[in-house]
Amino acid sequence: MTEHTTRSVTAAALLGGLLAIGLALLGYQIADGLLRFKATERVVSVKGLAEREVAADTAVWPIRFSAANDDLQSLYETLEKQVASVAAFLQEAGFTAQDITPSAPAIIDRRAQGYGNPAAQDLRYAGNVTVTVYTRDVDRVRDATRRLTDLGKQGIALVGQDYGVRTEYLYTALNDIKPAMIEEATRNAREVAARFAEDSDSRLGKIRTANQGQFSIQDRDSNTPHIKKVRVVSTVEYYLVD
Repeated sequence: MTEHTTRSVTAAALLGGLLAIGLALLGYQIADGLLRFKATERVVSVKGLAEREVAADTAVWPIRFSAANDDLQSLYETLEKQVASVAAFLQEAGFTAQDITPSAPAIIDRRAQGYGNPAAQDLRYAGNVTVTVYTRDVDRVRDATRRLTDLGKQGIALVGQDYGVRTEYLYTALNDIKPAMIEEATRNAREVAARFAEDSDSRLGKIRTANQGQFSIQDRDSNTPHIKKVRVVSTVEYYLVD
């Protein structure tokens, strides 16, 4: 083997050794970096709750009444008079004409129905009208509903609080309390996360992700629908650090 060949082999071997060492160091650095990256990804996900009770600020009050007659024209006249009586009752209670909206009469011909015994119907035509009150004066609605018997004494047959004619109480000022409730929910979430970090011998880091959650507005209970419960649950993820 010539001296030139020997030198070439030695150089190649040295280069190969250095390359192997370099790859090993690179692999170690990559592995160490991945471990460090994984360590920074330790997180805790917590939920924070905020609740408030608020008074409804809007009322939608439907008043439905019905009548029956063998003569269709007489039935329409009766319903028209009853609409005027209901409107007068509401205006006397303090509602304005803009608050009151009557619907068109809904009439059925009982003898034209495809079920039941038409001959057994005493009166051929039956109809109903719904007068709806839309107002911001919730207390006035609650007071007036207690005096609906006055309409019954006038011979007006009121339909009960069944589906479709139930008084609705609404809360429309959610945007006014949203920021404070989100702040409260986030603060509660941080308190929970801090306790978790303490129990796991860690410290709470920065927020990784945050979701304010959906606001819900429900009746406080079935007996007080004019009192609402507003609720939001925020979900927050925090980094944990040693």
